[in-house]
Amino acid sequence: MTDTSPDDTLLLHLNEAIATIRDKETLFQVITNKLRLIFPFDMIGIHVFDKELLNKRLFLRSYAAAEDKDCEVPSQATFTPIAGSPVEQLVHDPHIQYIKLQEYVAQYPDFEPFQRLLRRGIRYMTSVPLRQGGKLTGGLILAAARRPAFSPADEKLLEKIASLVAVAVANSLAFEEIARREQERSLQLNITNALLSIKQREPLFRAVAEELGRVVPFEYFGIRVQRYDPGQKGRFFEAFAELSRVGSAPFETLALDREQDSPLSDKEATFQQLDELLKMPGVYAGADFYALAVRYPRLRYAYEHHGTRAMLVAPIWQRPESRVVLTLSANDPAAFTLDNLTTVQTLVPQIALALENLFAFEQIEELKAQVEQERTYLMDEINTDRPADGLIGNSPALQQIRQRIAQVAGTDATVLISGETGTGKEVVARALHQASPRRARALVKINCAALPAQLIESELFGHEKGAFTGAIERRIGKFELADGGTIFLDEVGELPLDLQAKLLRVLQEKEFERLGGNRVLTTDARVLAATNRVLEDEVRAGRFRADLYYRLNVFPIYLVPLRERPQDITPLVQHYLATLSKRFARPARPIRPADMAALLAYSWPGNIRELEHVLEQAIIVSQGAWLEFGGFAAGGPLLALPPSIAVAETSLIISPTPPAAASLASNADFAPLKTLRQQERDHILTALHRTGGRVSGAQGAAALLDINPKTLEARMKKLGIRRTVTVE
Repeated sequence: MTDTSPDDTLLLHLNEAIATIRDKETLFQVITNKLRLIFPFDMIGIHVFDKELLNKRLFLRSYAAAEDKDCEVPSQATFTPIAGSPVEQLVHDPHIQYIKLQEYVAQYPDFEPFQRLLRRGIRYMTSVPLRQGGKLTGGLILAAARRPAFSPADEKLLEKIASLVAVAVANSLAFEEIARREQERSLQLNITNALLSIKQREPLFRAVAEELGRVVPFEYFGIRVQRYDPGQKGRFFEAFAELSRVGSAPFETLALDREQDSPLSDKEATFQQLDELLKMPGVYAGADFYALAVRYPRLRYAYEHHGTRAMLVAPIWQRPESRVVLTLSANDPAAFTLDNLTTVQTLVPQIALALENLFAFEQIEELKAQVEQERTYLMDEINTDRPADGLIGNSPALQQIRQRIAQVAGTDATVLISGETGTGKEVVARALHQASPRRARALVKINCAALPAQLIESELFGHEKGAFTGAIERRIGKFELADGGTIFLDEVGELPLDLQAKLLRVLQEKEFERLGGNRVLTTDARVLAATNRVLEDEVRAGRFRADLYYRLNVFPIYLVPLRERPQDITPLVQHYLATLSKRFARPARPIRPADMAALLAYSWPGNIRELEHVLEQAIIVSQGAWLEFGGFAAGGPLLALPPSIAVAETSLIISPTPPAAASLASNADFAPLKTLRQQERDHILTALHRTGGRVSGAQGAAALLDINPKTLEARMKKLGIRRTVTVE
């Protein structure tokens, strides 16, 4: 071992390798193989120190046996304190040291690597300081099962070799730093390009994740947001990006928060559990991550169900109104290093800028869509020719409705408008909105009976792109559009039960989610609802939720049918004749007195809507000097029904004396034939009028009509006549 020729040859080979080989693994494999030709050892290790000689990290470790390479080793970029470790003796006395491992185990019983070496049969270690420019930079360790026998010449050779190894380590670190910076520049350039060219959430995060995946190995990429909203509940949470490499396709969605068997499906609980952990950047791997998994149930679930063994945390920003955190996780305990964390942190400013631009762009797009839809609604309002409040007439019933509107308009109370079909529920909703402080914003209307059940949810709450077949782009819903304004839910009694629960949540919490999305949205929309059903009956029948009914029925407004306010027929006729004649570009023709009497005498089961349609048809077909109604005798509305009968679809008011309209004589020349259904309905109503609304008994309508009371009740239900009556 003291022959100088092999020594010189060895030093020459090492010099040549250091000068020509740039790959770290190849270089140190050559060094290890050359050293084994002269010095017997079973394991070689190299530590590097920081400039202050306070911390160390393992730069290289290699075992003689190939199968030993499978053993778990610490991350090569993890610095640990020198103080309290066996390396401190080399720092205090930087000379070649011969170590009996058993003695060191007694001095450092908690140093687990020594225990592992003893289990492998290694008993002796030789520690050689590494110097560069006269300054201590690290240490070379040769470990063996047999006691080494080094001569003074061997020690001198070891010191020369250590100087060359120190140069090789310094070169490798310099090359790694250059490569790392080049990677960072390439990453920054690619992410900047993505930032400039991509303005949609999913493609942007996919591009960032894919670029990071080129330099940092991970299975899961997530950007999570915690927002604070003092005006609402305090805070809410969103997952803006959750991408993973799990499965055959890269970056498939890994929705851990939506695992049905996970006890941690609540995002708020997740953030509360990890609150302190997510505030600071860090790498948690191996035993450190296991300790966190024991402490935090959310991480324990990831550890047990997804095989997660390492996590990297990089806060993006911490602001009074929000906090954003980027997390990476991997199944390999050695996946993340401090260098990886440094790389990710250098990208944080760009990711933060990308997020801010993305949020701003999304807000602009949503506001743009909202303004466009509001413009559509406002144009509809402008093009509708009606009085200031839309309510035409001066009957006592209408005056009472105006009073109710004035009472509730200035509040945000939910209003339930009920009444028969065609009584003007939408007109009342519009009057409420125009009289409210929200009149500067849109009145958004949706007919719950006009859409299929599967589309109502999308109309109310919106949907994300790809939420269902045909959802080719994101769409904001009516509640989102009505934020700051008013939403009018017409025919609310037609809502399916599952949507009733979601509507109840909006009324109670002012929160909802788009279809296919997991982002919680809030709305400040005032809700007006309308129905022609008797919701109390629907609740008893199980077709309408009782809790939703009570939430809607905060301030009820009942619209009296037109037959009960005949004083309003004349002003309504005058209004529609003027507006419809102008719309159809027809001359304003007068009405014959007999026709007007027939209009006043008719019970108008379709209420104001039916009156409007009758006048509309008359204006279209009239050719002479008078408005002609004769064209409807073959199937149009009945203009001369017996005036003693008041037709109602949802309620029946029986008076002991005929109504005022009874004084108007019918004109048989204008009376068309009734259908059998109408005749039967009128006949039953006449019987009920004569019996004061009583159905059964000796003085009841069933006895008068000579039919079974049960049969009469069935016919009344089929014809829309309620059994309950009010006697004035």
